[in-house]
Amino acid sequence: MITCDTLIRNARVLDGSGAAEHAADVAIEGGCIRAIGKLDDYLATHEIDAKGKVLAPGFIDVHTHDDTIVLRRPQMLPKLSQGVTTVIVGNCGICAAPVRLAPASGPPDPMNLLGDAADFHYPTFASYVEAVNAAEPAVNVAALTGHTSLRNNHMDRLDRAATEAEVAAMRQDLQEALDHGSLGLSTGLAYLSANSATTDEVMALAEPLAAAGAIYTTHMRTETEAILNAMEEAFQIGRHGKIPVVISHLKCAGINNWGRSEEVLHALETAREGQRVGCDCYPYSAGSSTLDLRQVDERVKIMITWSRPHPEMAGKTLAEIAEIWAVTQIEAAERLRPAGAIYHSISEEDMRRILSHPATMIGSDGLPNDPMPHPRLWGTFPRVLGRYSREYGLFSMAEAVHKMTGLPAVRFGLMDRGFVRVGYRADLVMFDANTVCDTATFEEPQQAATGIESVWVNGVLSYTSGEATGKRAGTFLPRQMRNMNTNIEMEKQQWV
Repeated sequence: MITCDTLIRNARVLDGSGAAEHAADVAIEGGCIRAIGKLDDYLATHEIDAKGKVLAPGFIDVHTHDDTIVLRRPQMLPKLSQGVTTVIVGNCGICAAPVRLAPASGPPDPMNLLGDAADFHYPTFASYVEAVNAAEPAVNVAALTGHTSLRNNHMDRLDRAATEAEVAAMRQDLQEALDHGSLGLSTGLAYLSANSATTDEVMALAEPLAAAGAIYTTHMRTETEAILNAMEEAFQIGRHGKIPVVISHLKCAGINNWGRSEEVLHALETAREGQRVGCDCYPYSAGSSTLDLRQVDERVKIMITWSRPHPEMAGKTLAEIAEIWAVTQIEAAERLRPAGAIYHSISEEDMRRILSHPATMIGSDGLPNDPMPHPRLWGTFPRVLGRYSREYGLFSMAEAVHKMTGLPAVRFGLMDRGFVRVGYRADLVMFDANTVCDTATFEEPQQAATGIESVWVNGVLSYTSGEATGKRAGTFLPRQMRNMNTNIEMEKQQWV
């Protein structure tokens, strides 16, 4: 007999490639998948009968703002309870490291989404890596380096373009991050803290990425009427740097922009004919961020999730607050800021079309520091499986799993994750395909999903029977350079 740590029998395996399920047993040894098949000659310390449940790679949340929460609340229950085993932080141009705030200065918008000044004490990327590993989070952490955070390190104000000297200083910070495992550069050009940055500024920062095998992700300059121009800017930066591009939370935002998803996806497909381009999307027709006066539209339902000067208004809509104060919505928004908001400004039809596109990965974009978070923080991945795959039939369950596992693993260079394959790390989720679904709502957003049976992180059972086991086996995942053993043809298929 062959012995192993854990043996999962009678599973319906969806391996992350998009291939149809197959019945198999899976053996885990030393944190890795040791064998897959009919394993009658195996004995295990821990044996689980899957009873026909689906066994898939652990989900990779490609778009998170979990940068500081993985250190302050390393249990990571909102993600673990969804089957997420890896989070990618540092999105939208904001990251926890490298960050050096000015004395007596708080983080600028939208860096304040990650926490208060006390949460930013990682002056180098290396110090953040050390802190993550010391915290022993329940999920793996991989990190991008944020353009806005770099700007804030070296500029006296953010409402202007950077000088050549400031760009050079930012590049030094970025290089240190790349040297210590950063996945690449992210931007949040839509925010006022980065909107004044020129395309040339971003292209200069993108230049070191190719040599490092790194990636460029972007919350584009706009997601409204001028979205095609913003997409072309992102593609131009990718061509200049000879690097892959991921458009963050692709959407047609704003009522005036509804119905343009076919046009937007055509632009994406055209770009994919000549360069490596993809996107991520969350499965909701509402977004969430800080309260931005430019997004106030009386036709759009806007719910306030927090307000520094008026915390008592959290949970009310902007329209309700304006009525209470007998002012316009824009005047109410001015009085509430700094604040957070949920914007019901996306067409469901557009969102579904983007979600179902083969180039689309899944990212929650959840805000864990928000006292009344968007339900995507707790519900994104089971919602894709239960609602958009099983109930609405947008794509098969195998394709849904692929969007959450193998596709992001290849795109972000997580070489031994994202697939149920011998030798790969045993990041796994077992779920009931008939019952898996989100339960978090806009009214009650902090609720765990149903149907997630068990979650293993690096071979350690971390969540089962609706609760965390208390064992935290996550680690920091540095960028892995593609090597001669990489399946180049498979990688090309994922991008182009």
